[in-house]
Amino acid sequence: MVPIPPVAEMNEPSMPQKNHLLQALPVEVRHRIFPHLKLVPLTLGQVLYESGDALRHVYFPTDAIVSLLYVMESGASAEISVVGNEGLIGIALFMGGESTPSRAIVQSAGHAYQLAGQRLKDEFNRHSEMMTLMLRYTQSLITQMAQTAVCNRHHSVDQQLCRWLLLSLDRLPSNRLTMTQELIANMLGVRREGVTDAAGKLQKLGVISYSRGKITVLDRPRLESLSCECYAVVKKETDRLLPYISGH
Repeated sequence: MVPIPPVAEMNEPSMPQKNHLLQALPVEVRHRIFPHLKLVPLTLGQVLYESGDALRHVYFPTDAIVSLLYVMESGASAEISVVGNEGLIGIALFMGGESTPSRAIVQSAGHAYQLAGQRLKDEFNRHSEMMTLMLRYTQSLITQMAQTAVCNRHHSVDQQLCRWLLLSLDRLPSNRLTMTQELIANMLGVRREGVTDAAGKLQKLGVISYSRGKITVLDRPRLESLSCECYAVVKKETDRLLPYISGH
């Protein structure tokens, strides 16, 4: 068997296989797209695309997390989903819309592999396993968006913070997040004081430690018990649709 071509700039912190979607691709598909992947750094707060932008690339995060936000005319925002090493940024490219009304902003710094949108569409249109894989991922993302909308409407800031922390943890290699309370408030669409209060409660309970923008989760089982059912619903559906993730 011919080996899969190496990717330029391959290094230890990021390899294509660290993104679970890329890892799950059949070998022949990897042969076609891996040589065209470009490793790019993603910095905290970096905007990958704005609302209404025509998408030209997709991004497969490896050790970064990207939030999809809706931004109101007033400037207020709220997160609709998070994407990490389980998925990709830019589903509008293969769904036919080419643009989206959301903003994609880096929530946790790291790396991603960038791929030209046309190459992804070419592969998608082959009617290969890649199409099935991308559509299943899109269904899991829609589930997360729908559950987030319900959560933001019906659950407390305390519960929302727990859900958000758990979704973020699932997409990171460690139990630490670098995130300011202001950014968390923007993600959840709540007042900063609400996040400060909720984080303080978790810290008093010994669930997290928080200092200078760094959050360390000390007791994940307790965090799961304090979260609303929204996290479990999203996790169960993601595991069902993308079984290769839970195998990592």
